[in-house]
Order: sequence, then structure tokens, then C-alpha cells
Amino acid sequence: MDNLIIRQETAADYREVEHLTMRAFWNIHGPGCDEHLLVRKIRQSQDYLANLSRVAELNGRVVGAIYYTKAKVLGDKTEHDVITFGPLAIEPTLQNMGIGKALLEETIKLAKEAGHSGIIITGEPTYYPKMGFVTCDKYKITDIEGKNFDALMCLPLNKDLFSSICGRYLESPVYSECDNPAELEQLEAELPKYRKVKIKDGFLMLLDKRLGLIEAVDGDTYYVKFWELSIPARLSKDFSNKCATPKIGDDVIFLWDRDGESIITCVCKNMLED
Repeated sequence: MDNLIIRQETAADYREVEHLTMRAFWNIHGPGCDEHLLVRKIRQSQDYLANLSRVAELNGRVVGAIYYTKAKVLGDKTEHDVITFGPLAIEPTLQNMGIGKALLEETIKLAKEAGHSGIIITGEPTYYPKMGFVTCDKYKITDIEGKNFDALMCLPLNKDLFSSICGRYLESPVYSECDNPAELEQLEAELPKYRKVKIKDGFLMLLDKRLGLIEAVDGDTYYVKFWELSIPARLSKDFSNKCATPKIGDDVIFLWDRDGESIITCVCKNMLED
């Protein structure tokens, strides 16, 4: 993207970035989201690293943002400073187009130049290894409960220094401060309203997997509403709802292919609309 600009956030960006973050995570982990409230709280936190955090601007519009905070690794008798980031928010209609990669490359460079030992995150294990992240077990680092899992990853920035770090990862308390329905309701009153969806087994976006709504059907072509877009798609060969093909108004999981054919994999029941 030749017109993409990576820059520091300004106060004039706050509302736009909160709206962007809301859109990026809406209905991903459950009905609605709270990441837009997290963004607001991070800005107010003493652990916020504004010198590393950045937004992405495309043709005058903010289309991405990444926020860094201080974190620690606690050993038996030691305490080591590291950093983390999150949320990393990308405008949903522009995902998988290199915006997240551009934000990561720029901020990882800044973090390395600033002398930080390494980055630890809980993130998507099919994506972040492409950026050089490895699982924390390789460095004898666990979560605060002493556990390891694929999503707990790290990126050494100073390998000699980071190799001396081991123990339990502790992120900033700010990440657990968003469970406040009143604050969330107040923030969402300032932003556009969006429909909430809850499906039986939850929903986590993976790579090209998306949650959309059937808005039209033309023969064997289904038009899936995904935010402001209408995406033509066909049923997958192993469509899992063989007795209930999609109809207008149905929520569906689909694989979005910008350059080829998008595929609907299943119909989802919105449990909030029983």
C-alpha cells in the first residue's frame, strides 16, 4: 500500500481509533467486544508505551492501530522487564492486506532501537510466527500460572539479554480492567450501534474466516453482508448444514477470498435472537 502512513497517535485520533478497534473485534470472541474500552484505558495507564505505539493511516483515514505496554517476567528471586502489545486492530474490510504487518515491522524496529529485551504476547499462533515469534517454552517462560500453550509467544529483541530471562509472564493490570458493563455502555453510546451475535461454540476469526449475514441469494450465489461490503460466495463442497441451506437473514461463517471465490462453510444460529 503506497499511501499507507505509520505514525504516532494524536488526541484527534482517539474517537476514530476507538471506533476502528470496536469494528475490528466486534463479535469475534463473543457478542460485541470490549477492546475499544481497553484502548481508552491503556492510554490512561502508567504502563502505556506511547513512544512505541502507532496508528496506520490510509488516504487520510486511520485503518490500523497497535498499543504497547510494559510487562514483566517474574523468576524465583528476579524480575525482568519486557514489553507486550495489544490490541492490534485493523479495519475489518481491509484485513489481510499488509496493514498489520506494516505496524508490527515499524514498532518492532522502534522497540529494538529503544533497547527493550523482548516482546511477549498472547496471540494467534498461525500468524505471529511469520513475524519471527516463537513459543515461550523455548525460553523457559510460562504464563502467570506456570503453563505454556501455543498462543503464548515471544520475540527476542536482544537475544543475549532475553536468553537470561526465565519465569512467569505478568502483563499490565490494565488488561483486566475492562470488565465494567457501565463503562462499556457509556463508551458505546458515543459510537455507532452494531448488531451483536452469539453463536453456540463461540467464534474466533482465523486468517480468512469471517462471520457475515446473508442479504441476497441469486441461484447458487449467496451475497454475504460483511460490514459495508456485499461479498458473493458459494457453499463449500462439504457444507455442514446440508438440511438447512442459507436463507436471507442467516448468520454464516465464510472464507473470504478477495481475488477468488469466497466459500460459505456453515450457518450459525444467533442465540441472542431466540
